[in-house]
Amino acid sequence: MAARALTQRNLPFLERSCRRERFFKRTIVTGTVLVVVALCGATSSGRFQIRLWAIWAHRLYARGLFGLEPDRAEIDAEWRLRRQRGIESTRANLTSYYRHTTEEMRELFRVVAMDPEHALIRYGRADEAFVISSQVFEPDEHGRSYRFRPNTRSIWLRQVTLRNGPFGLFQVLDTPEHRAAAARAGAVADLRSVQNTNSWGLRGPEPDLSAPVRGIVLGDSFMQGMFNGDLDTPPLKLERYLRSALKRPVTILNTGHIGYSPEQYYFTLCEYGERVRPQFVVVSVCPNDFGDGPAVLEGRGDWFGEAAYWLVQIQLWCRGHAAACVLVPVPTRAQIEGLRVDDIYPGKVCKILRTTSTRYCDPLNDFADEHMKLATQDFKTGQGSARSALYNREINDDHFSPRGAALWARVVGRRLTRILDSLDK
Repeated sequence: MAARALTQRNLPFLERSCRRERFFKRTIVTGTVLVVVALCGATSSGRFQIRLWAIWAHRLYARGLFGLEPDRAEIDAEWRLRRQRGIESTRANLTSYYRHTTEEMRELFRVVAMDPEHALIRYGRADEAFVISSQVFEPDEHGRSYRFRPNTRSIWLRQVTLRNGPFGLFQVLDTPEHRAAAARAGAVADLRSVQNTNSWGLRGPEPDLSAPVRGIVLGDSFMQGMFNGDLDTPPLKLERYLRSALKRPVTILNTGHIGYSPEQYYFTLCEYGERVRPQFVVVSVCPNDFGDGPAVLEGRGDWFGEAAYWLVQIQLWCRGHAAACVLVPVPTRAQIEGLRVDDIYPGKVCKILRTTSTRYCDPLNDFADEHMKLATQDFKTGQGSARSALYNREINDDHFSPRGAALWARVVGRRLTRILDSLDK
């Protein structure tokens, strides 16, 4: 007969003591957690962190228990939370800065409607929040966050220094009062940057929806034509190129807004696409669509996250509406003047949006050739500089100059001409 296993047991009074000790420890841990939660809940930053923890906990639970990836609603909820927090922090920073800055700077903020009472504080890429003028921009609650006001004339201010202040974009109304307030605060009104919006709230002439060739350009400040006049934006130059090349009326919608990202590109396309019924959609992307610009050029971007999701949505929209989707990565000043590392940017962009070579247009080589040509001409006249004339380098800005915008239009226009010819056959 097998011997019964012997189990060593604690004496009854020792078991009761162990149970009381475990209960006491659990009580301490639970109480500590409740106190921490209560303290965190007493501040806006604490409440934000608690809600963020709740989203993360739910995500980990779903993944661990069922192997599920987060659905889009859950991802959107996290972004809304982050953006709300960014806007709250920026508003608090603006209020503090406004209270302690000079009277001249307070006057400027009041005149341009960027003071705490009138400023528009919105998010751009990811959860980046910034201060903009409510006289030039208006809120958009349908995915774009903010948009230009229709029929508005504005100008850019440069050399506005906000020490320990919020991130502000000083595109303001162009009036004598605004220019005078800027001068008193030590800012410079960039006279060549005057821009006008049409009745659609977009830069450029009124769209001609009866034109046989219609297109939409999606993008950010590069397509908006930052610091360039109305006649020197890339989309307008593209429209003129196609009109000349095709010998037909052409209308192109320039939807470029400073600070926009692929998410806002998509919702912009949804808003205007049905009205325009475009034959083509040009999607202009740049490094900071995938994270911090310099970091992206070094390979540290978020290549397959939010930007990838929204770029694919744009591609699907175009397929569903029989529009050619043409992806055009912006050739950056750093690539032209410095080292060229294509495998990172724009190389990784191709891996995100799988498309044919005909629907991918990279102007980088054309920009390099034109840069060399212009540099050679300048050196011959004794005006040589390592700075590229294709960008606004004379004001230390990295956006396209009028020359750069014209070159971009020629490169993209050549490709679109061939695409449109093939669609007509």
